[in-house]
Amino acid sequence: MAPVTHLLNTSSDPTIGLGCMNLCHAYGTPLTDAEALHALREAFEMGYRHFDTATLYGATLNEKLVGEALAPYRNQLFLASKCGMARDPELQRKVIDGRPEVLRRQCEESLVRLKTDHLDLYYLHRLDFQIPIEESVGELGRLVEEGKIRGIGLSEVSASTLRRAASEHPITALQSEYSLWTRNPEVATLAACRELGTAFVAFSPVGRGFLGGKLKDVSTLVEGDVRLGMPRFSAENYPRNLERLQDVLALAEQLDCTPAQLALAWLRSQGDDILPIPGTRSIAHMQENLAASDILLAPEVVARLDDMLRDVDGDRYSEAQLKEIDTESVPAAER
Repeated sequence: MAPVTHLLNTSSDPTIGLGCMNLCHAYGTPLTDAEALHALREAFEMGYRHFDTATLYGATLNEKLVGEALAPYRNQLFLASKCGMARDPELQRKVIDGRPEVLRRQCEESLVRLKTDHLDLYYLHRLDFQIPIEESVGELGRLVEEGKIRGIGLSEVSASTLRRAASEHPITALQSEYSLWTRNPEVATLAACRELGTAFVAFSPVGRGFLGGKLKDVSTLVEGDVRLGMPRFSAENYPRNLERLQDVLALAEQLDCTPAQLALAWLRSQGDDILPIPGTRSIAHMQENLAASDILLAPEVVARLDDMLRDVDGDRYSEAQLKEIDTESVPAAER
């Protein structure tokens, strides 16, 4: 397997990217447009080169912000976005739609918002269970042929779906949640990625803030925060999960790094084909996360972390959200 940096522009680019979603979507109170633009430009200045956005985020606002902030640096960036899941303005709700004509339209609209003539990586954000994956990927392949996208990605799909997709067109990357407390990719998709030469992009590598150790009380989350609907963050489960986190916090202190940096360093130790994309709206946290690129963990530390947080209370998604994804599940006894 080639190093994951083959996704980026040069081998010197950092192996930690920036998930842009929560600048204006899903977590806490969104930044103002001016604050978001400033944060994105600061991220570039401090060294981020891989930026990940989507049509869904902020109902297209996220792409507009990324485009406005980073267009002057486009030839220095690895830019990724996603299609197939968007907010329908008439229905006023999220819609998953993998029809070829929809994916093409969303791609062309994304290019306008992002102020570019191509995307380095374009993901099918969710599998549309009504549309064969071969049809969706076939259309993305035609976008590759036309130069509108450089590589095809899939998000939150199973190993079997990945293999079916790869039979239609090579898949550059698979993106799913992976962290110390979310080991689902270890069931099958990591092995399938390595079999096919597909890079693995890990979102929520700091456990949606949990692994940072600073969220002590979920009642402090603002209304509308996506974590309030996730079983792991429930008032019943979260205190028990916090107790399990104490060993990680103690180890981070022993190693003189932050818990978030330790979580990212562990993830990078799992293979050079794994690229974490932590998301944050905080410039200080962006700096903290990027600095984890320089942390190399000793094998014995990795082994200790491997055994931490496997036992977690609660699924990572609500029942409704679990119906939207195609990934393998870790048995409850092993979470």
